[in-house]
Amino acid sequence: MTPVSYIQPHKIKTVYSGGAGLNDSNAGIAGHFTSARLQGVSIPSYPGTVPADLATAYQVQQLAIERWPDRLVGWKVARIGPQSQSQYPEPRLIGPVFARNVHVVAPGQVAECPVIPGGFAAVEAEVGLYVRADAPPGKTDWTPAEAAELVASLCIGVEVASSPLATLNDHGPGAVISDFGNNWGVVIGATITDWRTRTTGLDVETFIDGRSVGKGTIAIPQTPLEAFAFALNKAAQLGRPLRAGAYLSTGMITGVHDIRVGEHSRLVFGEYGEIQCRAVAAQPYLGAAK
Repeated sequence: MTPVSYIQPHKIKTVYSGGAGLNDSNAGIAGHFTSARLQGVSIPSYPGTVPADLATAYQVQQLAIERWPDRLVGWKVARIGPQSQSQYPEPRLIGPVFARNVHVVAPGQVAECPVIPGGFAAVEAEVGLYVRADAPPGKTDWTPAEAAELVASLCIGVEVASSPLATLNDHGPGAVISDFGNNWGVVIGATITDWRTRTTGLDVETFIDGRSVGKGTIAIPQTPLEAFAFALNKAAQLGRPLRAGAYLSTGMITGVHDIRVGEHSRLVFGEYGEIQCRAVAAQPYLGAAK
């Protein structure tokens, strides 16, 4: 399996210049969320006014990325529900994945994944994707067919979602985008070797502490490629075109399943095997003050 390579951050200070809602309050939101994440602690409420549009939400996210003391190695992709698309008119959103919270597991291994006690925490079965080559910086009109040529490999995977704010999802896509897309890590499993020729859906099931909590089916390669094309376009728009070796978590299959510290999840991907995770309490990050 291709290793995750480190992506050096790109300056984005002028990407949204002149956009709506770009003011010191955005830096304050970014500061509150990053401080809580660095310390591994929850917060009681959204720290400011929830971004009312996509431009403002991504501005907060980019300010937080620039503050973060770790390397950006990929992105999570998630859908924006139809009920929210009149205000946030895109089908999906992205959030950053950082090096410290990437877990690559072999069959039978259990990944210990940090979540923030008192905040939001969930596991999601996903298909992961490695980028084969650098994307052209100025291209923002990728189609799924074009994106397929930039894929190095597909694999089974898990997104570990966690936020300092327990009610983050209740505030909608603007809030989710602003707090790293509600991502706190990915778990990478076995390679899907036949993804280019597969013609049947893949059935996936998620268990938490031995209890089935969700089932779903994903179309491969169509659904991952649609998510990849979106991520290519959005990352380029943000001034962070995808680089060779980047990892994409392309969207949940069985649902978003709440998990608590100490609970064990097992995510089964048919003939490709399974991934096991255990939620552990997040610790202060990279020497952050307690």
